[in-house]
Amino acid sequence: MQLPETKTLKGSTYMATVFLDYFNERLRVDQYRGNIDDIMTRISTMVAEHSFSKILFHSKPEDWKQLLSYGFELEAIFEAYNNGHDQYTMALYKTVERRTSVHWIKEDEILRSVYQKGRTVEQKSAPDQYKFRKATKSDATKLAMLYDHVFDIYPTPMNDPEYIKKVMKNGSIFYIVEYNQDIVSAASADVNKTDHNAEMTDCATLPEHRKFGLMKKLLVKLEEELRNDHIYCAFSIARSLSFGMNAAFFQLGYHYKGRLRNNCYIYDKLEDMNVWVKDLSSS
Repeated sequence: MQLPETKTLKGSTYMATVFLDYFNERLRVDQYRGNIDDIMTRISTMVAEHSFSKILFHSKPEDWKQLLSYGFELEAIFEAYNNGHDQYTMALYKTVERRTSVHWIKEDEILRSVYQKGRTVEQKSAPDQYKFRKATKSDATKLAMLYDHVFDIYPTPMNDPEYIKKVMKNGSIFYIVEYNQDIVSAASADVNKTDHNAEMTDCATLPEHRKFGLMKKLLVKLEEELRNDHIYCAFSIARSLSFGMNAAFFQLGYHYKGRLRNNCYIYDKLEDMNVWVKDLSSS
């Protein structure tokens, strides 16, 4: 797998930071200043060179309408993402196949079922054998084994211990649950200290340990870490076909803010991902 990379593009009229995601066949504009027309000219060339089928553009609130003229669609709004300012995530598709979601109506039905279940659900207590703690780099090998067991395909190489150590070094916080000294559940917060936000991600629990609500407990512990670090924008991008994960975020007070169509490879195919956002300063 060719690892993703971040590049800084500069011209006399613009500057942009782009994320080249080779495995998921997409380019994402994360930061930018200057002339959007010139940025689009530059990234269009890069998309053609790498045969990417999707462009994501993280737009400022004042620019998203301009991107409509290029064929972009508004897919999600990340509230308070950029130091308290909203981010409008726009998408442009280069193939009919990438734009076509065969599960969209089913995913709408799952979302309605999540809402119908409600936010107040009885919390299950985990038996004493389950131990919760913050992970360290020494846990990387066991974490990689967990992700390799749970996911046949994952958008990032989380089955590689060295990759896990790298993301930890770059600021990601992992919490784990141990059972008989084995890691049976884990989640992380990918912290962006420039924009002051964090993505709640890498959520995985072994099937035989999914009856005690371990994941929600891990997410609560991660939220406590973020508050202590004065990070108040928490968000997650959850598989739209997963009732359990979407219900977990809804019950923890996250708000649905859109769906990213055919966003990344997970399990056995490209999947749609629901965006959930939470203001940690008001909860």
